[in-house]
Amino acid sequence: ISLKFLQDNVNSMHSALSLPTKFGFITVASKLNSSIRSSSAKHVVPRLLHSVPSARSTQLSRLSLGSFSKSFTQTRRVIDQRTYAMTATEMATEEAPKEVFRRDYKPYEYVVKNLDLDFQLGEEKTLVTSTLKLAPNTSSDVPPPLVLDGAPAVVLKSVSINGTALSADVYEHSSKQLVITSPPSGEYTLEVVTEIEPQNNTSLEGLYKSSGNFCTQCEAEGFRSITFFPDRPDVLTVYTTTITADKEKYPVLLGNGNLIKSGDAEGGKHFTVWEDPFKKPCYLFALVAGNLANIEDSFVTASGRKVTLRIFTEKHNIDKCEHAMTSLKASMKWDEEVFGLEYDLDLFNIVAVDDFNMGAMENKSLNIFNSRLVLASPATATDADYSAIEGVVAHEYFHNWTGNRVTCQDWFQLSLKEGLTVFRDQQFSADMNNRGVKRIGDVSRLRNAQFAEDASPMAHPVRPDSYIKMDNFYTTTVYEKGAEVVRMYHTLLGVEGFRKGMDLYFKRHDGGAVTCDDFRAAMFEANNINFPTFDRWYSQAGTPDLHVDGSYDAAAKTYTLSCKQNIPATPGQDSKEPALIPIAVGLLGSDGKDLPLTLNGNACGTTAVLQLDQSEASFVFEGVAEPPSAASILRNFSAPVKLTTNQTEDELMFLLANDSDEFNRWEAGQSLGRKLLLQLVKDQQEGKTLTMDPRYIEAMKEVLTNSALDRSFVAAVIALPSESELADFMKVADPDAVHIAREFVIGSIAKSLRSVLEGVVSACSDSGPFSTAPGARANRTLKNSCLKILGSLNDPTLVQDALSRYHAADNMTDQLGALASINGFDSAERTGILEEFYQKWKEDPLVLNKWLSIQAQSSMAGNVKNVEALMSHPAFALSNPNKVYSLLGGFCMGSPVNFHNKDGSGYKLLGDAVIQLDKLNPQVAARMVKMMSRWKQYDSERQGLIKAQLKAILDTKNLSENTYEIVSKSLE
Repeated sequence: ISLKFLQDNVNSMHSALSLPTKFGFITVASKLNSSIRSSSAKHVVPRLLHSVPSARSTQLSRLSLGSFSKSFTQTRRVIDQRTYAMTATEMATEEAPKEVFRRDYKPYEYVVKNLDLDFQLGEEKTLVTSTLKLAPNTSSDVPPPLVLDGAPAVVLKSVSINGTALSADVYEHSSKQLVITSPPSGEYTLEVVTEIEPQNNTSLEGLYKSSGNFCTQCEAEGFRSITFFPDRPDVLTVYTTTITADKEKYPVLLGNGNLIKSGDAEGGKHFTVWEDPFKKPCYLFALVAGNLANIEDSFVTASGRKVTLRIFTEKHNIDKCEHAMTSLKASMKWDEEVFGLEYDLDLFNIVAVDDFNMGAMENKSLNIFNSRLVLASPATATDADYSAIEGVVAHEYFHNWTGNRVTCQDWFQLSLKEGLTVFRDQQFSADMNNRGVKRIGDVSRLRNAQFAEDASPMAHPVRPDSYIKMDNFYTTTVYEKGAEVVRMYHTLLGVEGFRKGMDLYFKRHDGGAVTCDDFRAAMFEANNINFPTFDRWYSQAGTPDLHVDGSYDAAAKTYTLSCKQNIPATPGQDSKEPALIPIAVGLLGSDGKDLPLTLNGNACGTTAVLQLDQSEASFVFEGVAEPPSAASILRNFSAPVKLTTNQTEDELMFLLANDSDEFNRWEAGQSLGRKLLLQLVKDQQEGKTLTMDPRYIEAMKEVLTNSALDRSFVAAVIALPSESELADFMKVADPDAVHIAREFVIGSIAKSLRSVLEGVVSACSDSGPFSTAPGARANRTLKNSCLKILGSLNDPTLVQDALSRYHAADNMTDQLGALASINGFDSAERTGILEEFYQKWKEDPLVLNKWLSIQAQSSMAGNVKNVEALMSHPAFALSNPNKVYSLLGGFCMGSPVNFHNKDGSGYKLLGDAVIQLDKLNPQVAARMVKMMSRWKQYDSERQGLIKAQLKAILDTKNLSENTYEIVSKSLE
């Protein structure tokens, strides 16, 4: 609802607000009187609307203040400025959610030449003075109004222009804006003084406190929660930041850029002054103040610049930062070697904080990280944690060029920086580890999360067309699918062509705020090529369905691949145009070797990249002397599509045994597993006795006993498709039948291959010192995968072996691996080990998150009651995002059979938690409520239960824009 859609006057307001009984009767008088006393005219109607929760979908959306607004304006101008010092809760109810559209983009009407910020940090109040040097960015003779963004909790103390204080009648101030209606012409200096309370900021946006330390998170729109400013990514300026705080409590004061001055101040305080010479948007602003320790190292760039590297954390965690430092130095070296990109300042700081909505933030020279993505030691972190730290440290560092030096014109272009940087960190991690296994992991996450998002009411293009709250579009579509779009450039253009495109992109746009179209233009123009349908990957939502049939013509000695594509309808996009799909293919001969390929008379090596840019097309390989034993289609997952083929089980078995492309070798096994499992699901639903296919057992045995294979790859192959992935292949998802079928297959493998599995466990049990080397990690991964399969037998001997392994383990990976193997059954052994684990680690919040998560993910019957009890445990805090994701996220995603229990208890648990979360942290609440967005996927009984929770959330008073957007779209 926005003011421009409203019409008529107070009388029509009064009559329309006599609502039907289902909305509850309400009269205008009392509401109007209180609103007039405390706010401006434009806030009256939204307040009334929020007092009637269901009114958002009624005729109220067509109302307006009309002439009343005009007459009220004069009254507003004499309201005392103190009136605006409303509480955050009151202000949050003022304005109804407003949709923002990409098509409405206009450049900001002013240039901010520089910005000086002064922070006086206090325990109760923090005073922020921002001084902007402004100049018009239009050709108009009459300077336009200066519009600055703000937030409800920001208290305006004073405004001045060129040193002269402004009276309240020359500017307009609401909970979300400060507007200077008639600013001076030409250049001028604006000073705005605001007051905030970081210690009460539970949303973790803007400036807040974590573990007693001050820190910031300004992306996407957090800077407006600090001071009034044009909070948009295309407003770039140079920042100078002065930070003053108590010296004893906050001995470390950090800002962006270079430290240019520091010293003592009155009253036991001290200060630092930071200057960032590079223009940046306000979302990259950062500040940290606290009692922190640090480790220090250095890196010498290719051009000889010595860069000081520091990682800050709380003193008791200082011994857990070395891996992050090693990862940082490796990523700096890799970016120079692969893309020729050097770091551009003399200092690079990382700070780890416990309370953080995101994984990490790439603020210029002052990266702020969720502590779980910095802190690691063998005793407290798993191999997965080490890998995540390596990847995320690299991701944030790579943003220095892809995101900071070149940023986004508007937030609709978010994938310009995030999709590109995810691709870069994926390539880095692949070079540091097993490339095939890394690709398998990336695609598994894409399928489980992004494909599901594409099939949900929240489906949106990589470049969205609208949003209500930008925080909701930090999604797997923008990130992971965006990375796949970038990877397709890489596939189509090759390594050298992609590098040429990147070089041109930086040459053209360094220091600018640009669009996805600018990136695409640089890629194609650098290579003197054009793919007219490629841009549809940015504008169309949905996962394309790709079907490929292969056929051999013995007389012509040709092999033909007939390809068809279709993109399903998604909300707001009923019909789609074909996009360019690069299909990397190979043909395998009877000896399992790749055949040389010739297409249209051109030799293609052993892998050809087909370009399907129509609804259907055929590609003919020439000179194929004998029928290929199998076609390897979509090698390395060359496009983010759902692939179906006419391949037989024998062909898939052949690919599993022989394909030179590790991803497709794994994919053949997954295809066999999906086919088997989906048939068993159908049998379970029809009441048939479940029987195991012995060929699948034999295929798994061959993989397990093949000593030539990398053990991390073997672990990936023997992992079955997840329950959520299997549900996505069903017209009506049946969580119970899927769970039973999958557990049956795991149990059958364990029974049939017990001796083989035990032999692999023994072979992978390394008695030497702990190592993070790839081979040692691969051994642990395969060993714990086999233990998990064996655990399905619930054999007392195996349970005792797991307990022995738990106590003997010298690292967290093996401890959790042993615990996971007995986690599926409610037993005294499980209970005892969990209590022992808690007592040992109860002072370490990051380790306790693992304790919460492993319990939440258990598939044992009735686990919702255990999760509910854990929400009241001292180890859990609803205010901490990591704990919410570990417990509630672990339950909803890791135990679908319990979350989707037919009694609705799992839905109610999440629904109640979302309502509480929304009052504390709307970003986290919105992320969690997405778990219920795909309610149409299930049977009518479950649909009704989920809808009831969504409607209860929607009817909650003062619901945030974040959660409102997700819930309202889910119910459409």
